[in-house]
Amino acid sequence: MTIEDSVWVDIKSLRLGLYIELDVGWMSHPFPTGSFKISSAKQIETLQTLGLTRIRCIPSKSDPDPAAEQAAARAQAQAAALDERQLAALRDKEQRRLRATALAAQDRALVVCERRFGESVRLYRKAMDQVQTQPKLVAEQCQAMVGTYTSELLDKGEASIRLLSEAAGDKSSMHPVNVTIVSLLLGKAMGLQAAELQDLGVAAFLHDIGKVNVPDRVRWVEENFSTSEYRMYQEHVVQGVNLARAMELRPGAQLALAQHHELADGSGFPSRIRGEAMSVAGRILALVNRYDNLCNPSRPATALTPHEALSLIFAQLKTRFDAAALSAFIRMMGVYPPGSVVQLIDDRYAIVVSVNSARPLKPRVIVHEPSVPKHEALILDLEHAPQLGIRRSLKPANLPPSALDYLAPRQRICYFFEQAPDPESPEPVA
Repeated sequence: MTIEDSVWVDIKSLRLGLYIELDVGWMSHPFPTGSFKISSAKQIETLQTLGLTRIRCIPSKSDPDPAAEQAAARAQAQAAALDERQLAALRDKEQRRLRATALAAQDRALVVCERRFGESVRLYRKAMDQVQTQPKLVAEQCQAMVGTYTSELLDKGEASIRLLSEAAGDKSSMHPVNVTIVSLLLGKAMGLQAAELQDLGVAAFLHDIGKVNVPDRVRWVEENFSTSEYRMYQEHVVQGVNLARAMELRPGAQLALAQHHELADGSGFPSRIRGEAMSVAGRILALVNRYDNLCNPSRPATALTPHEALSLIFAQLKTRFDAAALSAFIRMMGVYPPGSVVQLIDDRYAIVVSVNSARPLKPRVIVHEPSVPKHEALILDLEHAPQLGIRRSLKPANLPPSALDYLAPRQRICYFFEQAPDPESPEPVA
């Protein structure tokens, strides 16, 4: 052993298990040898009476110090706890960053949809103002808009139907945009090609253009209409066909426009033709037009929820609509279309804000979460939450007041489309 192998230990710090070497002569201590391992408290007491202030210790021959080991373990645990707290803080910071990023992207996507919906609304109002004086210009502008939508739907993969706010326009201008968007999505789901979708979209956008020549009081059908008023209301179809000719719309668009109030059972108007005599675009347009009128009637108090409207059509009105179109429509919209107020299987309340037309059984919802401010609520994709599902649909009036305020169900339903989220992408923390 060398001097370098030893350390000095304060006389007061002696403990059991230390191997020591006494640097005094054998006559200056009572121990059999000057080098030994301390094995008793009595030895420590004796050593402390020798007048020494420190004693040389050999660590390699000493037993481990339990107190030091415990202190080291405590220090290690404290360091680990600190590391875990730091990691937790980092994770929390990253989670907040991801949430903020997702919320910003969500808000941007909604702003884009609402801006484009608003542009379509303004174009429709302009069309109503100019169609009698500049019909070809109106046709050109409407065809360009529909062409853009058609190209996007065909080129960008799966699309979602997105619920918008109520600020986008009034009934007369919101309705044709809603019908256009949903008709195009349904046409795509039914396999229509680009030219067929173009005709369908133009007919959907302009299907009520004939109302420009109908008195305001009969532009929207009411239950208390007299026979003469109902006839005046029905006249908007013929007026629309005349304007479609003046606009020189393609034959497919003119035909679908002429048939948007015809019904498969022959009870529609103006020609009372049956489903087999209707074009595919006409069948689609008749169904979507009826659906939107149920959700957005002239008097909001009589509105059905999207879920109720779909249920009514299927349960009571299905003979009036083409079976293939209705089946595809239900598959596309899902049981709970956007705008439906629902209760999840964990009893929380939510509003459906988006449905992937190719994956309708797991819509995207905003959940009533009191701990999260409503302006910070993230959309939850139920496709990424297999443990969650929808238990039932509710009328907004049946929501608790706090949930009603938080979810703010729309009195008028407005739709647009956006590219569907990638089903393989991880869902941000809601």
